[in-house]
Parts: sequence; structure tokens; C-alpha cells
Amino acid sequence: MPFIDELVARLPEPVRRLLMQHHELIKFGLVGGTTFVFDLAIFYLLTFTVLESKPVVARVISGTFATILSYVLNREWAFKNRGGRERHHEAMLFFVISGVGVILAAAPLWVANNVFDLRSNLTVTELVVIDFVLGFLIGNLLQMAFRFWALRKFAFPEELLRGGDAGSTDLHPSLEELTDEELGHA
Repeated sequence: MPFIDELVARLPEPVRRLLMQHHELIKFGLVGGTTFVFDLAIFYLLTFTVLESKPVVARVISGTFATILSYVLNREWAFKNRGGRERHHEAMLFFVISGVGVILAAAPLWVANNVFDLRSNLTVTELVVIDFVLGFLIGNLLQMAFRFWALRKFAFPEELLRGGDAGSTDLHPSLEELTDEELGHA
């Protein structure tokens, strides 16, 4: 992503160093933001058409499509400097972890609809707001925290080492000494 690389290069050194230290988390967040919009669009398309009375089913379907997009973006960008698993094993773990994430994202909406019967006495506008807060804000926060931890721990466990950790004699190379590939930008 040359645009992002150029943007980061223009930042002051302390900010740039901080961003480079947390590049996986930032990339994971950007992937999450992209898939959030994708997920939201599919969810509301389904709930305003064919699945109007079944928001949990719509949430699971939209979450599944967003998960597929998320795998591609995370594998090819956010966690591209990680390995340690064969691709099919990594994909299986990613989808199992993401399946748990989809359930976590749908759980607050399920509780509201099935335990508290929330849909029975609300207007359409109130339903839209409640669905968004429960299914996308609370649910996505639950799944995001779980997925970031689980993906790093299980699906993409080994970070490709650089600098002193990779055997270099320079234990703490500067940003200028690291290549774009080592920084995860190539």
C-alpha cells in the first residue's frame, strides 16, 4: 500500500516509530474497519428486505461474508509477515476463530431479541439503532478483541524476525536500516 507508506514516511520520527511498533494492530484495525462497512451494508440490505424478521440470521450471514473478506485482507496485508503454518491449516484456524467471532458479534443481538423480546414493541427507527448498537458496536468489540488475540496466538503465530532477533549484529536497527519488506510494506 504505497499511499499508506508515503503517509507514514511523512510523520514525525516519534510518531512513525510508534506506528511501526504497532503496525500489526493498526493494519488489523484498518482491515476491521473495511470489513465493518462491508458487514454493515450486507446486514442492513438483508434486514430491510428478505430477512426483516430475522436479524440474527442476517447478522450471521453478513458476518460470514465479512469473514471471508477479512481472511484475504489479513493474510495478504495485516499479518503477511507471520507464518508458521501451512496455508490450509492457517485458513482453517482463521475461519474457526472467526466463526467464534461471528457468534460473539451476534450474541448481544440474540439476547436482546430472544431473552428480552425487544423487537415486539419498537419502531423501525428504534430497531435500526438497537440493531446497530448491539450487533455492530458491542458485538464487534467483543469479537475484535477475541479475534486479534486468537489470530496472533493460533492462526498466524510466528512473526518473521528482523534485526537482532533474526541474527543481525545490529540489535536495534533504525527505520532507515530496515527494508520495506522487513517493515511489512512491500
